[in-house]
Amino acid sequence: MVAPTLAAAQARLAAVDARAYARTRNALDGAVTGLSPWITHGVLTLPQVLAGIAAAQPADQRIDGQHKLVFELGWRGYFQHVWSHRGDAILRSLHEGPLPDGAYARGVPLDVREARTGLPVIDQAVRTLYATGTLHNHARLWLASYLVHLRKVHWRSGAEWLIGHLLDGDVASNHLSWQWVAGTSSHKPYLFNADNVACHAPPAWHSPGTVLDVPYELLDRIARLPRPVPTQPLPQGVEEPPLLSSPPAALEFTSPDAALLQGRDIWLVHPWALGDLPAELPADTVVLGLVVNEVHNLRPWSAARWQFVGQRMAELTPHRWRATARDWRQVLQGARSVQTTGNLHLQRTLDTFATSRPAEALFPEVDRPCTSFSQWWTRVSRAPSPALLAALAPPRSGEPHESIDHPPARPGDRRPRWHRP
Repeated sequence: MVAPTLAAAQARLAAVDARAYARTRNALDGAVTGLSPWITHGVLTLPQVLAGIAAAQPADQRIDGQHKLVFELGWRGYFQHVWSHRGDAILRSLHEGPLPDGAYARGVPLDVREARTGLPVIDQAVRTLYATGTLHNHARLWLASYLVHLRKVHWRSGAEWLIGHLLDGDVASNHLSWQWVAGTSSHKPYLFNADNVACHAPPAWHSPGTVLDVPYELLDRIARLPRPVPTQPLPQGVEEPPLLSSPPAALEFTSPDAALLQGRDIWLVHPWALGDLPAELPADTVVLGLVVNEVHNLRPWSAARWQFVGQRMAELTPHRWRATARDWRQVLQGARSVQTTGNLHLQRTLDTFATSRPAEALFPEVDRPCTSFSQWWTRVSRAPSPALLAALAPPRSGEPHESIDHPPARPGDRRPRWHRP
């Protein structure tokens, strides 16, 4: 499992080979960064990620604004942009897909959840998800495409199932990627076949002679038919790990203690803000670890994800509490000030009892909502943010800094980077 510590994140940063990443990132055994759990939970910011990777590269392999890593980090920035403008609308189909919403079933089939569909690519993906809490971007796309277009499962059901098991589960990136696959936020459904799997995955994932071993034209017709494909589930699979709405007892979260907070300055660390504490906090600031019950009743997590969050939170404070939003409001009333780092996963609740500082951003804010990644990328490229320019490797003597003009289109560029990066 992924270690939740800042030291582990920094070691992973230093080990990234940017050249190998650009060349092999689409392969399941490619040189992906593996940084997404620390990014999702705010242990690392995007400027820290890019700056750390850039600093670790050889002098003759500096990262500029057109490097694939910058482009892929942009997908996370774009998804957050859409969520900030569309709000809860991203939880509904942004437009109709190949079939009306009512044509899709609710609930992920048991044979998928137990990794016994008989399709190696799907069963391997589910087993990997449960065993590691992570999943390569390509595998996420395949799993989503199979569920939506072949099994006729509504994308929202698949998105809610997957996010609970992912260490890096982020509502914007996860749900909007499912919508992209489903064709409810894009112009056409994302489809894959056995040849695509053979091109990007190890042999154990290959699925020749299955329902996937057909041309794309046939898959497109299947996606537009209301009937799910016939299945022959295997008799045995794996047990799905339980999803928990509260931290395991071993992580020692307790109920709030109002007496500790009277007249004090409070800094809240929450599951999406687990970076180092601000250097300017007064020495007597009380640092609290916050879990809001309603948030996790809505989207429970695997024990592995709770462990990741709980261990990192314990590095930051001995005071880790869980309570309802109402109880948090009451217990924090006696504090002199309450501050935290804002995050869309928790913002509505935080706004009722804390002052939120914006998280450090890599890309400039775009005020007008963008309907596509390319539109958003064009706008952020016009005036790169100081954070982006600072994160990139410095130019060679006498050479101007490169812009981040939209890179030339390539066959793989329209695919979203679900795992960032």
